[in-house]
Amino acid sequence: MASEVNLAQLRALIAVADAGGFGAAAAELGISQSAVSHAVAALERALGAPVLHRTTPARPTPLGEQVLPHARTAVASAAAVRSIATRHSGGLTGTVRLAAPTTVCQGLLPALLQDWRAAHPRLTVRVFEGEDDELPVWLGAGTVDAAVLVDADPVPPGAVPLGADSMHALLRRDHPLAGEAAVDVADLEDDDFLLSEGGCERHIRDAYRRAGVRFAPRHRIRDLNTLIGMVHAGVGVSVMPALAQPMLPADCVLVPIRPAAHRTLTLTGPAGRPWSPAVSGLLAAVRTAGIGA
Repeated sequence: MASEVNLAQLRALIAVADAGGFGAAAAELGISQSAVSHAVAALERALGAPVLHRTTPARPTPLGEQVLPHARTAVASAAAVRSIATRHSGGLTGTVRLAAPTTVCQGLLPALLQDWRAAHPRLTVRVFEGEDDELPVWLGAGTVDAAVLVDADPVPPGAVPLGADSMHALLRRDHPLAGEAAVDVADLEDDDFLLSEGGCERHIRDAYRRAGVRFAPRHRIRDLNTLIGMVHAGVGVSVMPALAQPMLPADCVLVPIRPAAHRTLTLTGPAGRPWSPAVSGLLAAVRTAGIGA
């Protein structure tokens, strides 16, 4: 090999592979696109073969696919060493990439981020929104360092339970049931039901099954904001987690459903490798605060 492989080159490979392009990777790393290109080219010279196909989106070559897991491990280990040294000298630093569902990002994370900022002012938490089924994949691949998982089974060792998030009917304020303390799902049969294509569908289906009511969604909507907008426009009604409350316009309300249904939320690091001190520190702060207890 003409030269040694270094961490900057591995970071560039990971960033391009994850972001799908050199420009997006440059923005992710906070450096110029030219610097990313030079780093990847230097890695390819060191390895003696290309690691990326320069397509749109960019994707790893067979060699790149083999190198990527080791690159992630090397970069994560280097970050862990830095975090250990920082903790030894007092205080966590660095960046933790945290993934969570949209409703958790809106309804739960703001308070957690405020607590973490107060406890560890030199630590940066970058939040990525994802679908329920995407989060374990991101966590396992090393794309993120920690995640709020929905209905984790089994619960990873060391994870912190954040509690249960109950399902509520989403209604306009002028809906006849909007003022009720709770709504029987059977009473929603006369309304067009709008279903979010997220991970809550099985909980909603189960509630309808337990009530003995036929579940027949009129429309399926991928984007949660679009679904809320359609309810707001009077197109129909829906059921969604209570944590969606901050996303609602003033003339929409959430009302608990009967029979009750909920999802469980768990904050965790990766299951297949050691957690960085920064991730462990964030989870320890949540345990100390007693959230979810």
